[in-house]
Amino acid sequence: MAYKKLLIISQRRAFRRLLANNRDRLYRMAFAWTGNPQLADDLVQQTLLKALDNQKQLRDFSAAEGWLFRILANCLTDYRRAKREFLSGDNLELVDKATPENRFKEEQLVQKVRNAVQALPINHRQVVTLVDLEEFSYASVAQILDIPVGTVMSRLCRGRRALRERLLEIKPHESFSPAVKIKRVK
Repeated sequence: MAYKKLLIISQRRAFRRLLANNRDRLYRMAFAWTGNPQLADDLVQQTLLKALDNQKQLRDFSAAEGWLFRILANCLTDYRRAKREFLSGDNLELVDKATPENRFKEEQLVQKVRNAVQALPINHRQVVTLVDLEEFSYASVAQILDIPVGTVMSRLCRGRRALRERLLEIKPHESFSPAVKIKRVK
C-alpha cells in the first residue's frame, strides 16, 4: 500500500515538473498564434488548468508534450468560437541590437515577419508555427490539432508559400544589414 502511494506521489511530481518545463514553450506558441501577450498568457493558464484537471486522461507520459499542445490548440479554438473574431498582432514589442539604427531596422523586419505570420489563416499559422518554430514532427502536429498528416503537410506548404510571397514583397532598398537573414527551420 505504501509503495502504491509513493508511486502516485512520484507521478504527480513528474506531471507538475512536465507542466513547469513546458510553460514557456506553450506561451511562445500561444503568442505566435495570437500576437497578443495577455491572451497568450490566458490561454497557457487555461491549458495548464485543463491539463491538471484531466491528467488521468494522459495514458502515455511520453506523448505528454503533444497532449499539452493539443489542449492549447483546443483552448484557442474555444476562445475564437466564443469571441468570433480574428486576433491581431498590433501589440508586439521588439527588442534589439547595438545601435539605434540597427535596432530600428531589425524591428521593422521582425514586425514584417510577424505581420506576415499573423496574416495567415489560423489553420495555416498553427501548423507553420508548430513545425517551424517548435520543430514538432508532422505526426505530432496532426495529433495536436486533431487533423490528418496530409492536411498538416498541405497547410504547411500553403502557409510557407503565403509567407514567402508576403516576405518577398520587402523591396531590396528596404533590405537590412547582411547579418539579418530569414532562416527556414524544418
